Amino acid sequence: MTRGGVNSPVAPVDLSQAIIGPGIAIFSQYTAVLEADGKPMSVRTALQLINKFFAEDDFDHDTQFCLHWFDGYGWSTGKYGEADVLARAMGTSVDGLVQAGVVESGQGNLRLLRWTELSSDWSPEQDHRTPIWEALHQMVHALNQKGESASGALLARMPAQAEAMRALAYRLYTLCERKGWAEEARAYNELVTAWNGIEKVASEIGHVGTQQVLDL
Repeated sequence: MTRGGVNSPVAPVDLSQAIIGPGIAIFSQYTAVLEADGKPMSVRTALQLINKFFAEDDFDHDTQFCLHWFDGYGWSTGKYGEADVLARAMGTSVDGLVQAGVVESGQGNLRLLRWTELSSDWSPEQDHRTPIWEALHQMVHALNQKGESASGALLARMPAQAEAMRALAYRLYTLCERKGWAEEARAYNELVTAWNGIEKVASEIGHVGTQQVLDL
């Protein structure tokens, strides 16, 4: 169904239903579904196992949702029901995604928030739910609004997310190129191209976030 993740004939928002359906259907076919140690398996555990198969990356659950939703809808609006199914498959929830600040949901619809809609005074230290998706797009926002110095200063405040953010930027650039989304691809390409300079700025500033932890 996925063809290795390239030009899949099944849309990402439909793929979750195609995988979850047969997996969960087993619970209605038998009296009990057992784990390897003989104990009954819960539906929650089954969903987690299915999610491990479904997930293509080591990104957090919110970011996995955003990736698959973006692949299917880009920045366009989709139906809440489809988002709910996909969120459950990714091990998260629509409410959680709203709390994380990566989606807008209302009137039976849902859409990803563009980086242009993000707050300029965002603070990673004050954000208690920061998916890699959000952190990356805050970096894109800072780079486009204030340049490498601002993006580097932001990176210095969340050094632990650096590699995951760069990996996600590459992934999104490739996805956008494949789909012919030139404007979206440009934003990620600019971040990737500027990454060495951004890291240099972050290094010069020092790992502020880490230092604050050490100072406590």
